[in-house]
Amino acid sequence: MEYLIELAGSPAAWAALATLIAMEVVLGIDNLIFISILTNKLPEHQRERARRIGIGGALILRLVLLGTVAIIVGLTAPVFTAFGHGFSWRDLILIAGGLFLVWKATKEIHHNVDPDPGADMFDSRKATMGMAAAVGQILLLDLVFSIDSIITAVGMTDHIPIMVVAVLVAVGVMLLAATPLANFIHRNPTIVMLALGFLLLIGTTLIAEGFGAHVPKGYIYAAMAFSAFVEALNLLSRRSRRKPQVTEGAAESGH
Repeated sequence: MEYLIELAGSPAAWAALATLIAMEVVLGIDNLIFISILTNKLPEHQRERARRIGIGGALILRLVLLGTVAIIVGLTAPVFTAFGHGFSWRDLILIAGGLFLVWKATKEIHHNVDPDPGADMFDSRKATMGMAAAVGQILLLDLVFSIDSIITAVGMTDHIPIMVVAVLVAVGVMLLAATPLANFIHRNPTIVMLALGFLLLIGTTLIAEGFGAHVPKGYIYAAMAFSAFVEALNLLSRRSRRKPQVTEGAAESGH
């Protein structure tokens, strides 16, 4: 108890908490985009449940991993060397997660641009299989993002309570934002393609990190923010062009 009171009275601890919460929320955006795209492929009555299970799984995984910080930190130790680079378990997990994201995003882009993509694993006629597949893939990516998140958190602070509070706040934000984000993506088809492009970028970055090529996260998120800004301008432009057409139609019907 004295430790927690001392921590609560430390300005450095509060600064570390604010920084860690911001980092966790930003890292959670990647996870949230994937969850939104995946659950939108399910029948409407299952989407909310799948999102809650996916985000709940992210919370449980992060808290469990925080309880095994010593083991998680050990994942950064090289286990073998290839091509002049020492690969750790963290590297292998990032590469596997990145390849999965690239494969998934490429598959979804193909389904969006192909006029006759054929049967899909999330076909509503196989709702149970679709639900299981969606939740399984969400939990798989939760594991990859959680390990990366915890390792980054350990590098910023040694205090487990600060990490726990940051994780709880970040997952709470994800829970609040999940449905509005998924609905927005569902209503705007061009946003779907932009989000899939983000997943390709994130997957490629994870693979690069796994091979030892450090890519500053600031560059990635700046590119994503700029792309989102341009798409927002496109949405505003389309809406402004639709308004005169609606007005003209109403005027004609009045006559």
